[in-house]
Amino acid sequence: MVDKIDTKRVPKLVNGSQVSTPTLVWKQAPKVPQLDDAVGLPFSEAAESTLTDLYQLSMVYAYWKAGKHQQQSCFDLYFRKCPFHGEFTIFAGIEESLRFINTFHFTDEQISYIKTQFKDAEEDFFNYLGGLDTREVRVWGVQEGTVVFPRYPLLRIEGPLAVVQLLETSLLNLVNFPSLVATNAARHRLAAGAEKKLLEFGLRRAQGPDGAMTASRYSYLGGFDGTSNVRAGHLFGIPIHGTHAHAFVTSFSSLKELKTRALGKNPDFLSDVLDARSKLPFGEEATMNEGELAAFVSYAQSFPETCLCLVDTYDTLKSGVPNFIAVAVALFNSGYQPKGIRLDSGDLAYLSKEARKQFYAAEAKFGVPVSKCMIVASNDLNEAVIHALNDQGHEVDCFGIGTNLVTCQAQPALGMVFKLAELDGRPCMKLSQEMEKSSVPCRKMVYRLLNANNEFLLDLIQKADDEPPKSGQRIFCRHLFDERKRCYVVASKV
Repeated sequence: MVDKIDTKRVPKLVNGSQVSTPTLVWKQAPKVPQLDDAVGLPFSEAAESTLTDLYQLSMVYAYWKAGKHQQQSCFDLYFRKCPFHGEFTIFAGIEESLRFINTFHFTDEQISYIKTQFKDAEEDFFNYLGGLDTREVRVWGVQEGTVVFPRYPLLRIEGPLAVVQLLETSLLNLVNFPSLVATNAARHRLAAGAEKKLLEFGLRRAQGPDGAMTASRYSYLGGFDGTSNVRAGHLFGIPIHGTHAHAFVTSFSSLKELKTRALGKNPDFLSDVLDARSKLPFGEEATMNEGELAAFVSYAQSFPETCLCLVDTYDTLKSGVPNFIAVAVALFNSGYQPKGIRLDSGDLAYLSKEARKQFYAAEAKFGVPVSKCMIVASNDLNEAVIHALNDQGHEVDCFGIGTNLVTCQAQPALGMVFKLAELDGRPCMKLSQEMEKSSVPCRKMVYRLLNANNEFLLDLIQKADDEPPKSGQRIFCRHLFDERKRCYVVASKV
């Protein structure tokens, strides 16, 4: 449920270069010019100056022609509505944004291309572009992974008008999808509960390599425990997990295909498996597929300590689960700890409960802790399906979620915007026929007010030059657009 989200993390508007996410391990991209080696380089080589819309360059040329390009500007990056019809958003992408700003420049090759698109532009303009960097840009931002809400600046960017204008499209690209994925992941975490394991399995269904890497990275930030994406594990230090596919099972047809009967110090592991299968207190050996058993034995011989088998290739309860249990019992008796099973089709609530019953029956029969084996569920899961499973009752320990997580099935985009708030000290505001699309003028700061139990009260927006709120101070607060919503707040912590 949304009201259980942890809102105790305080979003402080801090100097961007100090923001970090210690859970991620960075691998550096090829050497490019940067203002500060401590900030680092973007993960994606696509995050560079020409990752922008044409109209940004058009506006910058017009600013330059009008002599406005050096005016001091302040832009706010924010969103108007929380995604998924929810009440919160996880802000993500600020680290990559700072790395992009740190390396922003135009190469000679890029300027040569831009010249072909602006054939009537003055040569001095291209000289100006060639000398641009972001050393005069200042960034304030909410910390990565913070729970945030609509309408207030998550990034405040100040600097020369032309330079900051050129940052807009890239910054929106670098925070929109990451924040959406992180929020989607957090909602799945809330649905599953803190005790369940969540794995991201979406690489094959994601929108291209960049989409896949972004999804793996920020679903981890949003509360997932790991990913199947090996490259994400390599680049970001995210734990990687996986089982095997149906193809592995169907590639075996007989126990005769096994290369050896042994496992470790057990010279006849296969005999132990067959003995356990013959003594199972449920099922009939005639319904247990021999090729499937051969596949499970082979997999156990390769991964005795992490053996987790996909059990729905033929018949989950009459073949897959019994075959796994036979292998698991032999593994336990050989000194190993099998992991469990994965269900990828059918009624997951029913199958998980029946599988757990078989685990308990085998444990009682053989005296080994089969009931402790994990049950993993996959098969086009999403937030709604997990809630439905909870309502039915289930025995799933881990959810593997792919398509609906990484593609954000319930909402394709977050809708972050980047609006001019102040220019040379003059407040700027976008008016609109729709009140919700009007922007909020002036340089602003945001403060999170907490009560004595360190619980969230509200986020307070003030002019940047106003005196910050203090603990114990009685503060009058009102909604940005709804005059009826107003209150006094005394915060124990700011």
